Amino acid sequence: MNELILLKNNDVFTTSLVIAEGTGNEHKSIKQTITDYQDELKSLGTLAFLKRKSTGGRPEKYYLLNEQQATFLMTLLKNSKIVVAFKLELVKQFYQMRQILLEKQTALWQNTRIEAKANRLKETDEIKALVTYAKENGSKNAEKYYITFSNLANKAVRIDSNQRDTATTNQLNNLILIENIINHVIQEGLQQQAYYKEIYKSCKERIEQFKYIAYLEKIA
Repeated sequence: MNELILLKNNDVFTTSLVIAEGTGNEHKSIKQTITDYQDELKSLGTLAFLKRKSTGGRPEKYYLLNEQQATFLMTLLKNSKIVVAFKLELVKQFYQMRQILLEKQTALWQNTRIEAKANRLKETDEIKALVTYAKENGSKNAEKYYITFSNLANKAVRIDSNQRDTATTNQLNNLILIENIINHVIQEGLQQQAYYKEIYKSCKERIEQFKYIAYLEKIA
């Protein structure tokens, strides 16, 4: 199931759009339920709303709901297999995000994030060198390596590109290891004047080896 929780101003939220999609209800129906019980929802916090462009081009209003508001709203929906499964996942993700918020207050997380940012800058320098090298050797799409390698690292630790600030300490440590692998492989490939596509292929293979070893250590 996709990410259901938003982090905003160091608090956790979901939206009426997420609830509608996750429960198999029309968004119009969910918004009507919110309107019918807006007094109760407002007693649990500010009932904020945002706007997005709809398929018809006109702005569509949707609600931002805190954990208590979302929980109350879910009690108003008729249970079905889809709704129950969604409720369970929503509860899990609210809990997980709150745990991450608590973890972010620790010195360990903050120091690890600083290290991860510094390591990311080193990786960017290595990718820049690879981009120049690939262009010199005939590549027409070398600039895509920045996002390609970022996606490779993020996927390996199971985060999206915009989730590094909400990653766990363990994910950040793994990200540092993955990006160190990328740095080393690129350096090695450039020194050996390897074919630029082979350098990327070697990165993927080394990362897969790392993931496999990490898996074996986990189940040992």
